[in-house]
This record gives sequence, C-alpha cells and structure tokens, in this order.
Amino acid sequence: MDAAERRRTIREQLKKADRPVSAGTFAKRLRVSRQIIVGDVALLRAAGVPIAATPRGYVMEGSRSRPGDILHTIACRHTAANIAEELYTIVDNGCGVLDVIVEHAVYGQLSGQLQIFSRLDADDFLRKLSKSRSLPLCNLTGGVHLHTVSCPSEEAYHRMLAQLREKGILYPSSVKINKIKKPGA
Repeated sequence: MDAAERRRTIREQLKKADRPVSAGTFAKRLRVSRQIIVGDVALLRAAGVPIAATPRGYVMEGSRSRPGDILHTIACRHTAANIAEELYTIVDNGCGVLDVIVEHAVYGQLSGQLQIFSRLDADDFLRKLSKSRSLPLCNLTGGVHLHTVSCPSEEAYHRMLAQLREKGILYPSSVKINKIKKPGA
C-alpha cells in the first residue's frame, strides 16, 4: 500500500468509525509505525480533511456527537481536583463532553477535544492527564472553562445542569446557557 492509498484508508475508516481511532490502532491495521500515521493525519489535516485529535484517538469533526443528540455549551468553574466529579456528573446523566474551551489572555480561545461519553472514557482521560503530568486547561483560567456537551434529550440536559449547579461546578449558577444548532439541523 502506498502513502496516498494509506491516507485514503485512514480517511475512510474515520468516516465510518463510531468512536475515536488511535494512531496505534491504525499503525497495526496498516502495518506501519505510529509516527507514519501521525504524519499521514497531519498531511490529511493540511489538505483540509476535518480530523480532530482527542485523548483517545482521531475522529472526523462532523462525527463529534452521537446522532440525534442536542448540543449545548456550558460554563464551569472548579479546580483540577473536581474534574472527575464534573465529568462523572455529565456522563451519569447520559450526556457526553465533546471538548473543553478556555479563553487565554494572549492566545485567545484554546480548545481540546475530549469525546467523553462514559465513566470508562472519563477514567481513561484522567489516567492520561495524571500520567502525562500535564496541567488541565482550566488551570490557565482560574478554573473557568466551557464544555460543548452532547445530550440525548432536554430532560437529560436540565438534570445534568441542576446537578452541576448543586455541586457548585456550573459557573455562574444563574447564567443562561446557549443551545448550539447542529450543522444540517
């Protein structure tokens, strides 16, 4: 398989994938090194293919949420010690955390793809965060950050908001949260 065919395969497999695919998984499937895959993805992105990197692997940007889910942006504030509580509260209500966004004084908006839909996903993210000894983005802004959340229903969304508010995580507690219209909706 030549490089162009390999990149075409990566693109097609990401279009069909219902969850993130790691560079290591692609490397095994395509019998090349992980670094080759990372380079292929960089070239695909440079060519305009909307591939996002998450802590668990690559996804096509158009596939960031589950089909039929409603997207909302919520504002939160907490310390690094409360990340697990925040993520568990969201996923325990059937919702998913697509990303984290902070407003940096110099760089402007910074975001990271999360794609967390279960406690297993949350635990995997927390393990990687701890193992890497990296600081979470919320540390840059005194704990204030946004999440795009994907919810199966308005009821699940409001239940999640109430629990985050009750735990002192929603910021500020009286804020009106914006609903995001999904592309093509």
